[in-house]
Amino acid sequence: MLDVALQSDGLEWAGYRLEELVPAADLRVRGLRNRYRRAGIGAPLVARVAPGQVERQEAANRRIPDLVKVPITAFLRLEMPRADLSDGWLAGTLELYSQDDVLEVEVDGVAWPLEFETSSALAYMLGDSPWWDFELAGFLSGAFRPNAQSGADDDGLLLVHPYRPGRIPIVLVHGTASSPARWADLVNELEIDREIWDHYQVWLYMYNTGNPIGYSAGLLRHALESALRELDPLGTDAALRRMVVIGHSQGGLLTKLTAVDSGDRFWKLTAKRSIDELQMNDETREVLRRSAFFTPEPFVKRVIFVCTPHRGSYLAGMTLGRIASSLVSLPSELTGRMVEVVTMNRGARALRSFDTIPTSIDNMAPSSGFIRTLAALPIAPGIAANSIIAVDDTDELDEASDGVVRYTSAHIEGVESEKIIRSGHSAQGNPTAIEEIRRILLRHLHETEPELSLPERSP
Repeated sequence: MLDVALQSDGLEWAGYRLEELVPAADLRVRGLRNRYRRAGIGAPLVARVAPGQVERQEAANRRIPDLVKVPITAFLRLEMPRADLSDGWLAGTLELYSQDDVLEVEVDGVAWPLEFETSSALAYMLGDSPWWDFELAGFLSGAFRPNAQSGADDDGLLLVHPYRPGRIPIVLVHGTASSPARWADLVNELEIDREIWDHYQVWLYMYNTGNPIGYSAGLLRHALESALRELDPLGTDAALRRMVVIGHSQGGLLTKLTAVDSGDRFWKLTAKRSIDELQMNDETREVLRRSAFFTPEPFVKRVIFVCTPHRGSYLAGMTLGRIASSLVSLPSELTGRMVEVVTMNRGARALRSFDTIPTSIDNMAPSSGFIRTLAALPIAPGIAANSIIAVDDTDELDEASDGVVRYTSAHIEGVESEKIIRSGHSAQGNPTAIEEIRRILLRHLHETEPELSLPERSP
């Protein structure tokens, strides 16, 4: 006879109730290059976060979307198996663990690793994820809200694990007509690496990719600043202030705008008078200021560019790019505020042009004033930068491209390293690119160690 009690607190994760536990072995993994598991004892499972709980969470956990699937392990602990067997009655407790809480369990004074299937949970999450639908919808509509697809906070910054103090954030910023799902292979590789797992935490940024790049960058910066205030209001977690931001394609341009000092250069492309001289309400002034004036974020210490069109994409300047731009519907929050500026400053000839507000595609045309201004801005002192550039089979780099971005556009001076790989534009999942990102992260960690009190290795 076997009598098993369930350890009920194992069904709670980051303040969320877990449900629908599925054996990881029953899940077929598709869409990932590799399937990984942490070998050990216990039965690996994947659990679903019960929906409808976000509003009740503390601020730190409201950034976890309810589409997350959690790798957990069931471990049956038998307290006195030999004595119980002689009586014909076994009593035990079924304990449930997540890898966010513990990687090992003690049995008779000996620590044993627990088995987790991380790839299964990731694939299960992405299999029915609304992020795929967001890719096109979020490009065409600037008002299509990321939170409506994720159940998490409204600003687009998402965590797929609870905040872990002492771990350096890796912020992943996707490209045009894309979503965080495109980082799946990178996340899969990083989370199985024990040194990365012990010292880093992955955050995802989700944004409407048809909107003007300055506007999206302002929202990214605002989301990161808000997250640091929520997670570390006293400023005691030094790891949060060693942040690494990685951007693919357009996401690389948003990433660069966390690490430069633009002064009023972008504002002068739009307006003839300073922002403080013009009449507008305070909220409009704040939105326009964060969309056109950039200073280095003090908590960002490294940026990594993947296939980033620093000097624009030749496709954006072609007929196809103009057609794509014409299909984009900008958010009323932005268009309405620009109308307000024109209306309240009608006699002042406030704006240089108000025919149209440029989309991200317009911004990335090689001839655009925005991309030329951004290209001329150096990375700020104190922030390290690395480039990963994909090219086709052309031997001459001056003629090479990844099908969307030419090498001459992706190449910039002043970076710590430049890795050239053979790949198409979607290189964020390329094995060589992933290994280069891992190398950079380990270098960043080892350079950071003297400045941080790093967390102890996970048990």
